[in-house]
Amino acid sequence: GTVLNVSVSDHDQSDSLLLSWDEPEGGAKGYLLALSSLGSGTLLQNVSAGPNTTSFWFRGLTPGTRYEIEVTATLACMDTTSQTITAQTTPSPVHNLSLSGGGSWLRAAWAHGRGQRDGYGLALRHSLSQALVRNVSLPPAASAFLFDGLLAGSEYALTVSTRAGSGQASTSTRQWTAPSVPTQLRLSPGSSTSLVASWAGAAGAAWLHLELRNLLTQKVSMTLSARRGLTSHTFQHLQPGTQYWLGLSATAGPHTVVGPNATAWTYPLSPGNVTLSSAEEQNSLQARWSIPGGCRDFYLVTLREGEDSVPTRNISVGGDSDHVTFHGLSPGQQHSVQVVAVAGPYRASANSTAAWTEPQAPSGVSLSSQGSPHSLLASWEEATGEGYLLVLSLAERPVKNSSLLRGVTSFTYEGLHPGTLYTFEVSTVAGPYTSSPRCISNWTYPLPPEQLTLSNGGHSTSLQASWRAASSGSTGYTGILRETKSQEQVRNVTMGSDWTNVTLENLVPGRQYTLEMAAVAGPYRSPVQSATDWTYPLAPAGVTLTNTRRPMGLSAFWDKAAGDVDQFHLQLYSKSHAAQRNTSVGPNTHNFTFLGLSPGTQYFLKVSVLAGPYRSSSHFATEWTYPLSLANVSVQPGRKPQELHVSWVESGGGRDHLVQLSAAESLSIIRNVSVPRGVSQLFLEGLVPGSRYRVEIISQAGPHRISSQTAIGYTVPLSPRSLSASPVSTARALAVHWETAPGQRDGYLLSVLQEGSSALPRHLEAGKDSTNVTVPQLEPGTCYLVRIWAVAGPYRSLPENITGCTVPAAPTNLSLTNPGSSSELYTSWNKPPGRRDHYHVTLYSLSTQSRIQVQTLSPDALNITWTHLEAGSKFAVQVTAVKGSFEASSINVTQWTYPLAPVNLTLGSPSASVLVVSWAVVGGGAEGFVLDVRDAASSAPVGHVVLAGGARSHILRSLSPGTRYSVAVRATAGPFHASTPNLTHCTRECHALLA
Repeated sequence: GTVLNVSVSDHDQSDSLLLSWDEPEGGAKGYLLALSSLGSGTLLQNVSAGPNTTSFWFRGLTPGTRYEIEVTATLACMDTTSQTITAQTTPSPVHNLSLSGGGSWLRAAWAHGRGQRDGYGLALRHSLSQALVRNVSLPPAASAFLFDGLLAGSEYALTVSTRAGSGQASTSTRQWTAPSVPTQLRLSPGSSTSLVASWAGAAGAAWLHLELRNLLTQKVSMTLSARRGLTSHTFQHLQPGTQYWLGLSATAGPHTVVGPNATAWTYPLSPGNVTLSSAEEQNSLQARWSIPGGCRDFYLVTLREGEDSVPTRNISVGGDSDHVTFHGLSPGQQHSVQVVAVAGPYRASANSTAAWTEPQAPSGVSLSSQGSPHSLLASWEEATGEGYLLVLSLAERPVKNSSLLRGVTSFTYEGLHPGTLYTFEVSTVAGPYTSSPRCISNWTYPLPPEQLTLSNGGHSTSLQASWRAASSGSTGYTGILRETKSQEQVRNVTMGSDWTNVTLENLVPGRQYTLEMAAVAGPYRSPVQSATDWTYPLAPAGVTLTNTRRPMGLSAFWDKAAGDVDQFHLQLYSKSHAAQRNTSVGPNTHNFTFLGLSPGTQYFLKVSVLAGPYRSSSHFATEWTYPLSLANVSVQPGRKPQELHVSWVESGGGRDHLVQLSAAESLSIIRNVSVPRGVSQLFLEGLVPGSRYRVEIISQAGPHRISSQTAIGYTVPLSPRSLSASPVSTARALAVHWETAPGQRDGYLLSVLQEGSSALPRHLEAGKDSTNVTVPQLEPGTCYLVRIWAVAGPYRSLPENITGCTVPAAPTNLSLTNPGSSSELYTSWNKPPGRRDHYHVTLYSLSTQSRIQVQTLSPDALNITWTHLEAGSKFAVQVTAVKGSFEASSINVTQWTYPLAPVNLTLGSPSASVLVVSWAVVGGGAEGFVLDVRDAASSAPVGHVVLAGGARSHILRSLSPGTRYSVAVRATAGPFHASTPNLTHCTRECHALLA
């Protein structure tokens, strides 16, 4: 049927529906509209519409209700078409929507709208963040809902949507939750003019209101309103040292909640310019300060004493006071004062600089020398004060001033003049004050003589004493000279203060003496100084050193001189040895023998007399020990063939060595070389290479000489020159030639080593005058490394090397055979002995007298096949063994290839007794042709004709007329032939027919 395309819309009207349709094709006479309640089917409205109508409003409907609408169109010829559609009206929104609640909850309530609904949807959002907090679906009968767990002090927006089918109608409202009261309110001072307020739990308030009140004046000093999230605030520009009260309240929308309160003090300011100074009354001090700004309850003034600032007095004065005086203090004490401004629990302090009370002089003063010439010890009893001022004077003139800290009760003056009267004064110091001094005097001790020495000055019978005079206070010197060993007093000495030396005569040589001296000054005597020395001993006489003929021994002799002797010291040394022999013997010994000395060494002897630290030495005596002959004399070739290297081991001693060289055969000395001691080798140059020499070494030590054993040595011979090695053509041998080098030799040694072989080389020897040698029994075609040395004694020259090759052996049993082919030949041969590099195989064409092919084959090849040869030709082959530049060829052998049979054989009879035979040749032809003629009927031979290789036709004469003949033509090549088929023909009287 016809489709009307019916549609329904409400255009946001909850009690109306707009029905629309399309006019059917061909038009309609009218329309019938029926509105029924969906479910019950009750007809609610029945409306007719004219033919040009395409829409209709149904009004007065119930909101949120589902309806069924049928549209019937009346067509031509009383036909109708209908279409039914369902629709639902939009629900009506709720009425009297309200939102109320407390700190963490809100209760929503509403009145139902007119009509029907499927249910309600509630969406609660946080107004500030627009975050969806809760989304709830409720049944259609619900009229209230409780939202809990909300944020206190926050504004929320609620939307209630009435749902019916796909349509809905919404109503919205806003409300605040009650604020929560902040907790843990604290108020503490930040400085003298600021207070810091802090609190917790303020997240539940949109606004915080703070009020700060001065409790001293009871006036509001400052107010503040802060948004949610602020947890602290600093109040600035407040009065120092003042107590304040802080109140706090929370606000959220229309709600206000009063919170906690707190009190706190600002810090007081410190007093300024605190001073402590002397008051008019003795042992009194007055403290003063400047009054700072702000308020305070009172001042606490503390007086401290000593370096440790120990509190001794506390005084409280009013907040408006600016000074206080302390009486009855200890003399000479350091004091300081601390002034503290107190405001509530807080304090602000300031300290003064130190001040002193006047001190008193110390008691119990003493000055003692304690036996020291350069120092005085001053001491006193402790007095109260900061320290002490010390003055030391000489003849009423101050020489040293010192300041000491308190706690020191003595002082030592160093670097004073010996034997001098000094005056000492001491005063007590306390800050800027100094007490009156106390005085005392005393003397320093005199000094003993300085740098006292006793020296023999190289004299044997006198000693000289010397010293440096005391710096001051000395009146003279006294001294006693004693023999040190026996302590017997020898003499007394008294001298004035200006003396600094004295000589003591007539003493015994080599004896030890001690001098004791002291300086005298006033009532004091200096400590005794002593000095010790020996008189110089006399040197021994008649010192000699002789060779005792004992093994390495020398004997010393000497005479004793006058005076004392502690011992004799013998020093034996050699300039060639670092070590020396030192021996000490008693004063009654006059000879000594040194054994175990180095052989061949010159020794020097010095005999010294020892007396204390001094010695007198004799002149040197000298003698040589006998040398030892050299050991391990070795003569070896040198670095060059013209050199000998002579080496030896020194057995000990000797001044130098004489190396004598002689020719071994003649024994005549040809070289004398002197070498110093310590040298153990020598190169002798300019000798004849390959010669035998004799070496003898003579060791010398002063007047003594001794020879070594004779050593024999050879110079290395020179290598042969111009070495050559060439093959001997008739034998398996190499002829080796060389030229003789200058010099001598015992002979030659040759080594022959086969190329690539691991076998040991062959060795040959040749006489010293030889210049050639033939090496036989070698492998043919083989290369050999030939080495030659010139030999002299056990030594060889450097080798000369050369490589030579023998002539290879020629191949044998060479054959050239035809395998039955007109284009191939087969060559083979036997392998010859020895080696070769390769084969050259040459094929010659004897027919054309030319070399047509040359093949190079491996040394192991034994055959070759020649192909593509000319048929019916004669060939020759030769095989050559090649080794380097040498060759050996086999004999030549020959052979033919098979000929090809003639072609195009024709017969003709130009006359009764004549047959003309003609043919053609394929390939290279043949050595010749043979014509065989038979009687065709009887097969009896008629003729046999041999023709040259160039023939291509032949005339057979003297035949019988009219007779049939059979003719065949054979091509021949050596022993081989190839024939045409038989062809028959009649002489003229007959007809020629093919057989």
